[in-house]
Amino acid sequence: MSSGKPDEKKGINCDELYDMSRKDFELYIYSLRKMAENNMESNRTFMTDLYNLRAFQYKAQEEMLANENLRFAMIVLDFSNFKSINEFCGRDVGDGLLIATADALRAEAGEHVVLSHFRADTFAIMTPFADEQELIDITERIGRRIEEYKMPYRALPAFGICIADYPTMSVSLMRDYATMALGTIKGKFYAKYAFFDAKMRKQMLINKMIENDIVEALRDEQLFIFIQPKVNMTDGSIIGGEALVRWRYKDNSMVSPGEFIPVVEKNGLIIDVDVYVWTRVFSFLGRRLAQGKRVEPLSINISRLHVFDDSFKDTIINLSRKYGVSPEYVSLELTESGFAENQENIYDNMEELRKFGFKVSMDDFGIGYSTMTMLKNQPIDEIKIDKGFIDDLNDPKSRSILRHTVEMLNDLELDTIVEGVETKEQRDFLLECGCTRAQGYLYYKPMSVEKFEELLDAGK
Repeated sequence: MSSGKPDEKKGINCDELYDMSRKDFELYIYSLRKMAENNMESNRTFMTDLYNLRAFQYKAQEEMLANENLRFAMIVLDFSNFKSINEFCGRDVGDGLLIATADALRAEAGEHVVLSHFRADTFAIMTPFADEQELIDITERIGRRIEEYKMPYRALPAFGICIADYPTMSVSLMRDYATMALGTIKGKFYAKYAFFDAKMRKQMLINKMIENDIVEALRDEQLFIFIQPKVNMTDGSIIGGEALVRWRYKDNSMVSPGEFIPVVEKNGLIIDVDVYVWTRVFSFLGRRLAQGKRVEPLSINISRLHVFDDSFKDTIINLSRKYGVSPEYVSLELTESGFAENQENIYDNMEELRKFGFKVSMDDFGIGYSTMTMLKNQPIDEIKIDKGFIDDLNDPKSRSILRHTVEMLNDLELDTIVEGVETKEQRDFLLECGCTRAQGYLYYKPMSVEKFEELLDAGK
């Protein structure tokens, strides 16, 4: 899927997913009108007296259809810290901010402009415009007016902007697009507005494809396992591997993990994907053990959602028993953030698995969550140092940090492995520091199970 346009290659068409025929569109407008026309003024948000969502969609669509010679855009406003304002300043201050925001939008009112207060701290303005700078200017004026509201906690408004592609474009769709654009910057202090663009549209299509097809992919075994070997850097020998998942789509193209993993993490299906991978790893190891062939330990990834699911440990133990694989041949990798979330629960589950014989590995060590207390208290056997530690070994500070990190982990009697080793210089420095285990392109890229077996059988 990474090559070619996803909406063409997968048979996904923007019009099919999101747009309507003219007849359907007219029925849509008619239904909105019937809902709103009996008492339009009652369809206002109580506190701010702006149109609610239902009335806004009708009025905004009506303006677009009646003025096909004008270009329209929707701007959605949301606050990154409204909950904190209510908590620290009180609800009266939060309500005052909402009223001040409504007044800031009203200052932009004019011919063909429609304003809305959707819900809570979410507002919108549908407005005609001449160029993008005019839309940016609107967000800046609104932002300045909001700043004039005096309170002890700074408000952080963010704006998502969607420009209508054509006069009959659905207002509901524009709202989705503007909200998606807003989501890319909400909470980022350095960005106040974002336009929905072709890149976001493509990502939305990809996400929709993944959501629609991942269950079928699991059922039809379109997902399969790759393994990236782990090596002993002193002689280059294979000492294990990490199981990774790949998706061969039904048209035989590849969907990268970077595309589908975030989506299945968000919708919860990562649990099913994980169990799918675990089952195939245990099956692979069990087959080679039964054949009397060489076996090296493989690591499987435990996604963060499993932290809140006590049954995952029973699943792993049952797979070990079903396929006759001793726990010594499987290590469990969890990212730092997974260890940081709900520490008490993950500690109990991982400690139980360790007692059964599994080793526990902390993945991506060093990218922001690690603490000395975590290293001391959590049930960890192995630390995987993130490749960011070795990306800049020309910097004396980076070399010093890495050297002392390896020394500390060795003193704690933790196994250490470094990810992303790509050069001989990195290898030599790691060996100098006392680290002998690595993964990286200097040795092997992720490969098919069959290729990994060939390496094991060849004595690599």
